[in-house]
Parts: sequence; structure tokens; C-alpha cells
Amino acid sequence: MMIRRETPADVGAIRAVTAAAFAKKPGETPAEATLVDELRDDQGWLPALSLVAVTPAREIVGHVVCSRGHVGPVPALGLGPLSVRPEHQGRGVGSALMHAVLGAAEATGEPLVALLGDPGYYSRFGFEHSERHGVAPPVPAWGHYFQVRVFDGPVPSPRGPFTYAEPFSRV
Repeated sequence: MMIRRETPADVGAIRAVTAAAFAKKPGETPAEATLVDELRDDQGWLPALSLVAVTPAREIVGHVVCSRGHVGPVPALGLGPLSVRPEHQGRGVGSALMHAVLGAAEATGEPLVALLGDPGYYSRFGFEHSERHGVAPPVPAWGHYFQVRVFDGPVPSPRGPFTYAEPFSRV
């Protein structure tokens, strides 16, 4: 498997992967697939942080994206969705995508990445409850499911309320 940046030719395959990963019934278009499409048209879209997992047969089997968010007025990243085709789940595809996108985010000097997800899964990538780092979730009811991964940097990590790119509030 190879991890690389998304290209324009990948859009349809990414939509299919995301739909397969999140659909509750066949033929359904889940909100996560619509979200990825809308993020591409948003000012918070960061093309360098939209990555795909590709098999040796050149099939896209996974996708992850980080978009521009903020902690108060400080730029940060919002991660999601992370999508893996159901038949490829449990094979390390999601882990490979996470390591790649977090490495890219840290290399570009981002202070932190925030996400909404299962702490049992995301803690292995260094995510911790957001309030431990003084970051408030956009929706208080998200509780311990809202997490951040803080990167070591020359300045302290920002503190305050987190906001995602605008499409997250619509989808």
C-alpha cells in the first residue's frame, strides 16, 4: 500500500470509499461523503493534507483529510473524516493514513489537530481529551469524544474554543 496526496482524478474514488465506510444501508450517501465534497470548495481546504491509501493494483481503499480550523483566533487543524473501505478495515490502512497525515501536519508547523472520535482508537496516535489541553469542543455534548493531538513547538499550544472549517456546521 502507498499513501499519497489526493489528485483531481481521485475525487470519485474518494467519494465511493467514504460512502462505503460510513453508509448505514446500501445506496445511502452519508453526510461524511458530502462533507469531503464541500470541504474541497471551502477556504479551509488544505490539498496537501488530503491523503489516499492506494493498493499495488492502484485501487484507492482509504482517505483522510485535515482542514483549517481554529482554536480561538489561532489556526489549527480539524481531522476528518478518516475513511477505509470496509473490506480493508483492520489491516492497518487507517493507521497508515493517520501516521502520514499527522506527520505532514507536524512537519508544516501546525500547533495541533482536533477530531471527534473514539478515544479507544485515536489515543494510539497521541490524541487526548481536548479539555486536558484547554481546548473546548464546538459542541459541549461531545464530551470525551472530542480530542486533540498537540505537537511540540516553539510556542505553547493554543487554548480556547475550537471551530472547524465552515462545511462542518452545514453537513
